[in-house]
Amino acid sequence: MKCGTSRTTGFLLLAVAAVWSFAAAGQQPAPPPAAPAPEAMPDAPAAHEPAIESPQPSDQVPAEYLALIAQRRYSDAEVKIQAYLRDHPGAAAAHFLLGYTLYRENKPRESLAEYTSGARLQTPGANDLAVVAMDYILLHDYADADKWLTQATAWSPGNELYWYYLGRTKYAENRFQEAIGVFNKCLVLKPRDLRAEYNLGLAYAGLNRDDEAIAAYRTAMGWEQDAAAQDPQPYLDLGVLMLQESKPDQALQPLEKAVALDPQNPRAREQLGRAWEQLRNLPKADAEMQAAVSLAPDIPSLHFELGRIFQQEGLRAKAKQEFDRCAALNATHSSDSAETPNPPPASQRAHN
Repeated sequence: MKCGTSRTTGFLLLAVAAVWSFAAAGQQPAPPPAAPAPEAMPDAPAAHEPAIESPQPSDQVPAEYLALIAQRRYSDAEVKIQAYLRDHPGAAAAHFLLGYTLYRENKPRESLAEYTSGARLQTPGANDLAVVAMDYILLHDYADADKWLTQATAWSPGNELYWYYLGRTKYAENRFQEAIGVFNKCLVLKPRDLRAEYNLGLAYAGLNRDDEAIAAYRTAMGWEQDAAAQDPQPYLDLGVLMLQESKPDQALQPLEKAVALDPQNPRAREQLGRAWEQLRNLPKADAEMQAAVSLAPDIPSLHFELGRIFQQEGLRAKAKQEFDRCAALNATHSSDSAETPNPPPASQRAHN
């Protein structure tokens, strides 16, 4: 990567059948752990959106473990389940539950290993496949995530959350037309689903169908107009699209709204800074980009952009300092960590 700008072992399923069953009840979804979101997949599912819920094998593992998971005491649950498995290595449900716990701890490789162990003993269910897919999303392996989410939706076609993540995954794969179909399916299953609507807009934008993208973003804005806690994402998405169309004047209002809704979002501050820069208001561009850098100090491109603004302001020493910082970060960072984070607003973080 320049300034300014492993595939894991497959999930082993030994008993692939027409219908898989998991001796667990209650496989309904509700909120995955934080992980870096690649630019191709803003607000990636693994970053902050609803999580796949734990299965409920109440007759197969002690209820204590389920209680720990319900309390989000995942590290405690991990220790307890590992101890249980030392005495009951053939307990498939415990392997699956440990896999789920590790997923919630942002340990996707370890989680996949436990699901593999469980699959040697018992065929998983749709909810387990969805968690496996989330592990692959955390690993940025969207092809495998697509595979398992497709299977999960086939076996649980009424589960809107599985469809939603399948749409996000197809978007990350640049399979925009397929993503449009999947998000429309979400909206049939759950009308007025805000996330599905603005992600539909992203998929339209991926095909350069900008008018339809704008309509979807504005529809999402309308749905949340009277909400107590609004999601800034459709405003951010619309502002980014306007910048891509070289319309900074039209980008300004939605980006200011996105920042007002979530001033701690570095991507929103970055995009607003870009809008001000394009409008030649360098003091405001400077202020917004400095805010972005303070929120995400390890992102090389933010230092480059700030250095460029300093350069235009005639602040050569400050510009050089930012360019040097960009180069130093590029020398130590992988491409996975190079994009400006797009975290959830505080109202959503509280539920994860």
